[in-house]
Amino acid sequence: MLEAVNLGCTRGDRRLFKGLNFSIQPGELIELRGANGSGKTSLLRILSGLSAPAEGEVRWQGKDIRSLAEEYSGAVSYLAHQNGVKDELSAIENLRIACGVSGNVLSKADAQTALEQVGLSRQQHLPARSLSAGQKRRVALARLLKSSATLWLLDEVLTSLDDTAIKLSRQFIGDHLRKGGLAIIATHQELDLVAQRIQRIELSP
Repeated sequence: MLEAVNLGCTRGDRRLFKGLNFSIQPGELIELRGANGSGKTSLLRILSGLSAPAEGEVRWQGKDIRSLAEEYSGAVSYLAHQNGVKDELSAIENLRIACGVSGNVLSKADAQTALEQVGLSRQQHLPARSLSAGQKRRVALARLLKSSATLWLLDEVLTSLDDTAIKLSRQFIGDHLRKGGLAIIATHQELDLVAQRIQRIELSP
C-alpha cells in the first residue's frame, strides 16, 4: 500500500541516504534503526509528505503522494519526536484542537475517554506547561487513539514514557496492526510487537 522507490535525502551538502526501496502492506510494521543523524526523522518527514526527497518518490496505493494531497494526508498520522503540545493549553484542549485541525472533530466526552485511556484523567484540565515530558507524550499518544489514519509514522514513540505508558503504547500499536493498519516507527528501543510482517531498516550516518 505504501512504497518507497529509490528515495534519496540530503541535508545541506551532506547525503543521508540514497537508493532506498521498501514497501509495506496492511498489518505490517517497519522499524527504522540508526544512530542520531542517520536520517530516520528525515525519512519519516518524507513519507508523511512534509518534506520532499532529493531523489525518488513515495507511492500510496500506486500513486505518487505529491499528486494525492488531502487524499493522502487524511490517511497518515505522524507523531514527531517533539510532541506538538502547546504549553498554554490544557491537555484536553490540546487534544481537541489538534484533532480538529486534522479534520477529526472530537467531542469533550470523546477527548476525556482518550485521555483516560492514556492515564491522564486527573491531568486533563491542567495547563500543559505543568505536565512532565512523559505526560506530554501521553497527550500526543491520545491523538493516535482518536485518529482514523491507516498509516502511523512514529518518531521515537516510547521516549520519556514510564513502564506503564510503554506497555500502553505497545498495546495501541499492536491493536492498530491487528486491525489492518500500517506502522513505520523510528526507534532506539525494542518494540516487542507482533505483526503480519516486520521489516527492519538500518540507516547509517
